[in-house]
Order: sequence, then C-alpha cells, then structure tokens
Amino acid sequence: MRTLRYDLHLHSCLSPCGDMDMTPCNIAGMACVNELELVALTDHNTVENCPAFFEACAQYGVVPVAGMELTTSEDIHLLCLFETLDAALAFGNAVKEHRMKIKNRVEIFGEQAILNAQDEKIGEDPYFLPAATDLDLGAAAELVGTYDGVCWPAHIDRDANGLLAVLGTFPDEPVFSIAELREAKNRDLAGNRAIILSSDAHRLWEIGDAGGSITLDTDETEPEAVRKALFSKLREGTL
Repeated sequence: MRTLRYDLHLHSCLSPCGDMDMTPCNIAGMACVNELELVALTDHNTVENCPAFFEACAQYGVVPVAGMELTTSEDIHLLCLFETLDAALAFGNAVKEHRMKIKNRVEIFGEQAILNAQDEKIGEDPYFLPAATDLDLGAAAELVGTYDGVCWPAHIDRDANGLLAVLGTFPDEPVFSIAELREAKNRDLAGNRAIILSSDAHRLWEIGDAGGSITLDTDETEPEAVRKALFSKLREGTL
C-alpha cells in the first residue's frame, strides 16, 4: 500500500485562462517542489499538451495522468481522466467533433499554446477552448467510458460551471460515484459520493493547494503501475 499526494485538476497555458507560465515543464517542476507524486493535466476540451507533460513528469519523478476538463452542453465542467496517454489522445480527437468552432480572440481571452517537452511552442488551438461542446452530461460520460476513462463533476462547490449550480442536484443518470471539491469543508455537498480534492490550478502557485491524498493498493513506483492502481480505485469509487 502507498499513500500519494495528488492534484488531479491542473491547467496548462493551452487553456486560455491559464498563465503562460503554466508550461508542461513548469507544472511538473512545481509538482515536484510541492512533493506531489500524482498529477493530472486537464485543459479545457483538449489534451494536446499531455504528451509534453508526460515527458516533463518523467524528468521530475512525478506520475502523470492525462485528462480533460470537458464543458457539456449544459455548461457543466466534467473532469475526464484516462489510464493511458493513447486513450486520452483518442478521446481528445473524438471531442474535436463536438466542439463549437468559435475563433479564439487572443487579445481578449489569451493564447492557447501547444508546447513540446522543452516548453517550445509548436502550435496553437485556433478555436476558443472553454466553449460548451454539443455533448450533454449523459453523452459526455458515455463517450468517456468508450475510451475506458473515468469522469466526475468538477468543483461542485463553485458556482461557475458547477453541476449543483447548474442543475441544483445530482441527476439520476449518469450516476457519479465521485465528485470533486475545492475545499474539504464542503464535503456534505457530495452526499455519499467519494471525494477528490484538487486545485483547478491556473497559476503555478496554486498547484497542490487543495492538499489531496490517496492510498493505492500497490508498492510499485513505475508510472504505469501507479496509474493502474489509481484507476482501479477510481472505477470502484472507493477512495
């Protein structure tokens, strides 16, 4: 058994609301400085910076998880994580077909930079990433399952894009056994669901701020083994 400190909700500079200092290498380095052992990159409606993030985390001994903060058609933020980078990339390609093609106005919303493992810019997403997709909550959860991922409503203790703020309650379908909170004091909002505490960091100094930890049924240190143990627990919803 191993107990690991985690932050499973981080944004890179690809999210227009993220600081340009939130590069894959900087995120991995800050996670290491803050003694986080398990971190997920979850940009808005894209996974394009996850390959560079995986390479950067390998340099710092941090276990990376590939993910996305998907915006549903109801304007709810759904956190979607995947056990493998390949599954996340395939999911990202599928989500592209459901995004609204609204041109990003860099002067208003900020740049959406795609970087390599050396934090060099290799491209940018031309369309405004946080815009709602045409996937409703049920369809989004079903699509995540198609790629063997797990998902749960993000920051339910916030008004902006939180499931409870939008719907007023958890729906009967899809069933969520996990919910994310920003602050542990709000755990009653999740009912009997398991809780994930994460920072939703958009700036380097916010990384690890929520202070979550999880005990996994493994003594392995290799990233693949750690992720396997993590997803076994997430799929059970027994945190």
